Amino acid sequence: MRSYLILAMCSLYLIQYFAELSWLRYLVVAIALIAFVGSAPKADRLPRLLGFFMMGLGMILEIGKGTGVDGISDGLFLILPLLCLITLAPLLSIPLRFGGYFEAVATLLKKLMQQPKKLYAGITGTLFLLSPVLNLGSVRIINEFLDELKLPSMMSAKSYLVGFTTAIFWSPYFASVSLVLHYLHVPFTKYIGYGIVLSCLSLFIGNLLFALWQKRNPLIMESTESFLLDKQIRNQLIRLVFFVVLLMGSCLLTEWATHWSMIVIVCLISVFVPAVFAIIPRNWEKMRPLLIDYRDRTVPLMNNEMMLFMSAGMLAFAIKGTALAEGINLFLVKLAMESFVVFAVAVIAIVLILTYMGIHQIAVVGALAMQLQPDELGITNISLALLLLLTWAMSTALSPFSGLNLMVSRFAGISGVQVGLQANGIHVSIVAIVGVTIISFVS
Repeated sequence: MRSYLILAMCSLYLIQYFAELSWLRYLVVAIALIAFVGSAPKADRLPRLLGFFMMGLGMILEIGKGTGVDGISDGLFLILPLLCLITLAPLLSIPLRFGGYFEAVATLLKKLMQQPKKLYAGITGTLFLLSPVLNLGSVRIINEFLDELKLPSMMSAKSYLVGFTTAIFWSPYFASVSLVLHYLHVPFTKYIGYGIVLSCLSLFIGNLLFALWQKRNPLIMESTESFLLDKQIRNQLIRLVFFVVLLMGSCLLTEWATHWSMIVIVCLISVFVPAVFAIIPRNWEKMRPLLIDYRDRTVPLMNNEMMLFMSAGMLAFAIKGTALAEGINLFLVKLAMESFVVFAVAVIAIVLILTYMGIHQIAVVGALAMQLQPDELGITNISLALLLLLTWAMSTALSPFSGLNLMVSRFAGISGVQVGLQANGIHVSIVAIVGVTIISFVS
């Protein structure tokens, strides 16, 4: 029942985006609130507590500002596109599973076992390719491929975080990019080049640091697999790359032609692509179990995301315009007038401190995106977007409360602090320095 409720929320939001009916807007918000409360019993304890705390605080702030029900409704409606994104984007994994692409990736990684540096490059490169489409599901899938190989904990922690965080800089299928560009009114077509450059630099730095680490910590990994790939596997890997490029190209082309919100475009493509696969008669019977699994298992398991994302979005909206937000904004504007580097360091520090305390990135970065005005700071919208996405990626890697950190720490068998600071602290620091340097020239 809850699956149908969440899917109805997504469907009605997409209809409302084009129809712009006020009564439908309130209906969608009401369904979202019911879905939020319904997700609480099934959510993990920490996301449930943080969710209720952030939602309650956000509502209290809105009531204190005198906006009441309308303010709360506006705050919830503003985060609905993101909820639709995280709900519908996993549909894209169905064509990938159906096409046998994951088996080709598994074969490639197993053939790289004899050479740790190439295996590391294979893992991070695969995540670079899959994460923009599959989000955290990509890490779960790669770990399933490699679980029987028993990778060293530090290698898992380094490769999973480095590979995954590259997508945070540029993927339209990610909450980070969609949210920041949406709030700052930056077209994805104008941003993507900068995001991909920063993403590739992060990937290169991660692989270089691993090569240096591996020299000091030699890994002996045995494998009987021959490195040669047969023609079928190579073709599957080429098709996988083409599939991802086609998806991203479709997003860019649609935004250029229609000027619709990129989040809405991604949601529509996430539904359209599996639908095209499903209407082919010979595909339907094979795809039907995957669609049922999505409805009965994937959607209901989004309890933590529903609790955290909706409440964090509500809190971010409620913070806007408060005395605290105005004070932080004035402080940051003064720093920006003095030095962009000092301003950037202050933004990074604020986000890292708050996310390390358990406040979700959506609340912190979202509040900054809504509050900060690029004109007042003397920088461009793209520069501010790059900086906020850089801090999002850093906090996702370092915060022991982030979904990525929690997942990787469970897979690697080490604490979140070890996954973040110990395994990836140097990488994050270097990427931050390189990123701020690049952004200072863009601004």
